[in-house]
Amino acid sequence: MQPFLLITDLDNTLVGLDSALEELNQYIHDHRQQYGTRLIYSTGRSPTLYRQLAEEKNLLEPDVLIVSVGTEIYYQGKAEPDARWAAQLGEHWDREVIRAVASHFADLVPQPESEQRPYKISYFLAAPAAKEVLPRLEVALSNRGLDVQLIYSGGKDLDILPRLANKGNAMGFVRQDLEIPPEHTIACGDSGNDLSMFVERPERGIIVGNAMPELLEWHYLNPSSNRYLAKGHCAAGILEGLQYFGFLA
Repeated sequence: MQPFLLITDLDNTLVGLDSALEELNQYIHDHRQQYGTRLIYSTGRSPTLYRQLAEEKNLLEPDVLIVSVGTEIYYQGKAEPDARWAAQLGEHWDREVIRAVASHFADLVPQPESEQRPYKISYFLAAPAAKEVLPRLEVALSNRGLDVQLIYSGGKDLDILPRLANKGNAMGFVRQDLEIPPEHTIACGDSGNDLSMFVERPERGIIVGNAMPELLEWHYLNPSSNRYLAKGHCAAGILEGLQYFGFLA
């Protein structure tokens, strides 16, 4: 067996079935001890909400933590986000202008202050309004010279991020930093904000069986031998995918 890098979303991907999570935790713990495998969490949660979940579910300590939809990277033992990654996100980013533009859209409801991060502005947006609001908002932001991206997931969550900031780019940054080849890297997810970990990426991918329609639709339209759609839900799906790719004995 060789060491590998496991990058996984948390809510409804790693977390959701406690018995399967316990089994996966034990496997990853043992594999880290024996082979030097690395574990990364990549979540849309803020650091505050991540810590709440980590305590509640007794999560393993990750080697690297990616939070706020790829906008902040914390290496183990570091209290501050990685400055090299943050420096890449600042160009054409202006929080106040973005919020001013968004304020003209009545359907956008700001998420709690804990979820508003230096390079992430988050809103609730109901699914029926999203089809009309998202293209209009994108044009309005572009007209102000803002090179940003909109990530809509779960039929309710809208994140406005710098163009470069997403889970896929953050994953690539960390993987190269750790000098782990893409064929020994596995990304796991369930929703629209995980899509960037799978689109035109060299790494392996596992989509759990309980994935959201937005991710499943894309998967069926873009088949790839580098990506596996599990039958099992949450951590059970990750275990299934690891076995499929030969990382689970």
